[in-house]
Amino acid sequence: MGGETAFQGDPLDDPNSMLAKRVVYFDFDRSEVKSEFRAIVAAHAEYLASNPNVSVTIEGHADERGTREYNIALGERRAAAVKQILTLQGASAGQVNTISYGEERPAALGHDEDAWALNRRAEFIYQR
Repeated sequence: MGGETAFQGDPLDDPNSMLAKRVVYFDFDRSEVKSEFRAIVAAHAEYLASNPNVSVTIEGHADERGTREYNIALGERRAAAVKQILTLQGASAGQVNTISYGEERPAALGHDEDAWALNRRAEFIYQR
């Protein structure tokens, strides 16, 4: 019986879990959660619904294109889109906070599509 043993501990700490994926990426100038990221958001919704004492902040981000004000608003729309799916799938609204950093906290430095694609995102930041 040399099979794998199940992960012991908080599912958030399991590197093989969908919960280990904590970034959702967006298309240019869009705030709709793409289908390829819906399973990740659903896994987080299920986790939150099963753990009512856990809360998460969804950080919305944008690339450097656009004005600062526009990018703050876009980051907020991205965070709100993720929150909406989380709450529709079982998380309570009180567990999910949102904040937008716009272009202020880039994940990648650079002025090309590769960098911009990494900066158009929403991140799950858990408070436990």
